[in-house]
Amino acid sequence: MNIQKYRAFVKTVEYGSFTKAAEVLHYSQSGVSRMINDLEKEWNVLLLERGKTGVKLTSEGMKLLPHAKSVCAEYDKLQTEVGELNGLQAGLIRIGTFSSVATHWLPKIIREFQKAYPGIDYELLLGDYTEIEQWIADGRVDCGFLRLPTRPEFETIFLEQDRLLAVLPEGHPLARLQKIPVASLCGEPFMLLEKGDNAEISRVFERCRLTPRVHFTTWDDYAIMSMVENGLGVSILPELILRRIPYRLAVRELDIPAYRKIGIALRGAKTASLALKRFLDYLPYR
Repeated sequence: MNIQKYRAFVKTVEYGSFTKAAEVLHYSQSGVSRMINDLEKEWNVLLLERGKTGVKLTSEGMKLLPHAKSVCAEYDKLQTEVGELNGLQAGLIRIGTFSSVATHWLPKIIREFQKAYPGIDYELLLGDYTEIEQWIADGRVDCGFLRLPTRPEFETIFLEQDRLLAVLPEGHPLARLQKIPVASLCGEPFMLLEKGDNAEISRVFERCRLTPRVHFTTWDDYAIMSMVENGLGVSILPELILRRIPYRLAVRELDIPAYRKIGIALRGAKTASLALKRFLDYLPYR
């Protein structure tokens, strides 16, 4: 039961809300609040400041949080080891991913993996490349799907070269072309898929020594597709996210080849759990 209390503490801080932590842990909000109250009584400290906008760590909570995280991580390792001793009848795989992989790859991979190992559970964390790299480095996830190259200390497996394609509203004059000149996109309001250091689309223009008229920037590819569909501009998006989309768009090749390399990264194959090693065998293109 103490493990669940620690986990409630960690998740509440991670999500900044009792309600969101309760959803993730499959408890009631009052149950999560009660577990943290129990911890505060046991430890005789105030861990969280409660407010209308959510919760935040006290100075005491800040000191104790890394230890609570460590206990939870070690418990997960213990459960994985037990699962390995029992022939992978149980275990947990924590995966960092971005939206297109989560939407188009992971359901199929997990479906096939579950046929052989139905007792394995999964935790998926959605983020951008930088966040996923940090989760791997911190041990928050066991592996992560990323754009390659990534940090040199990671072990990586290349999976696919994903084309970058021009995305236009249906009926746009440029849609009559088979291949879209990158320069022609600079004359239109541009919807840029970017966040922080994740500048793969901007690099396409940099290679051509061009500057797009950026009107909207986000890391949400579906928001960009909706904007383009409604005639607010044009964009460049990875081909993977453009599969089976509900939007009415004209998708065309660029006049210069542009790609992103997708792979999976982990801290080291030697320290990977048996569950993760088996999971990696089910990845496509291996």
